[in-house]
Amino acid sequence: MIISHESPEYVEKWKSMHPEGRNNGAYYYSKEIVKNIIPRIKTDYNWCTINIGKACNHCIVFIHCNVNSLEVYKYLEDYNDLILVCGLQSTARIMRKKFEKVIYLPLSVDVAEVSSHKGSNAKGFAFFGRYAKAAPFRDRFAEGTKIICGRNRSEFLDEMASYKYIYGVGRVAIEAMILGCKVLPYDDRFPNPNIWKILDNKDAAKILQRKLDKLLEK
Repeated sequence: MIISHESPEYVEKWKSMHPEGRNNGAYYYSKEIVKNIIPRIKTDYNWCTINIGKACNHCIVFIHCNVNSLEVYKYLEDYNDLILVCGLQSTARIMRKKFEKVIYLPLSVDVAEVSSHKGSNAKGFAFFGRYAKAAPFRDRFAEGTKIICGRNRSEFLDEMASYKYIYGVGRVAIEAMILGCKVLPYDDRFPNPNIWKILDNKDAAKILQRKLDKLLEK
């Protein structure tokens, strides 16, 4: 069983979202997990790749929210035999306070897909992501920084590839690096952009398989 962005509950929710919400990072990460990671993993566990407020027993759950994670995913306490997969070490540490089986899997992207959008990198500064995440830090951005939000993935990557300097974290930062942009810090949680490393989904699947095997070995 796979609970994902293709599940009816999420599809209905997705249709009603504002464009910025519809094009959120968790949605596109879920698509890549289903396409590039799950088919490469040998396991009898179920999967949950998106947050719709429910999961199932005996399930591998990808944790996308890195703020107030225990509150956001409190509903997971109602299920048995879960393995949580976190893209940040800090989130993994937090989730281990309540859950026994937690894996840190570095964030990954579909490198070939992102690379196909390479551009000129001729423009100056831009922030890519949700506007709500940019607003508290606008005084830290260089003068003239463009705030780019609410684009579908193809438009998002095409536009990003036209800039030289990108304010972004997580998968946005990784995508920017692939596109030849220089990633700049702005969020106090991530003062060093060098923490973001280019990792392809397919290689992430190999890492996840090794960590699952180790976690479940008897």
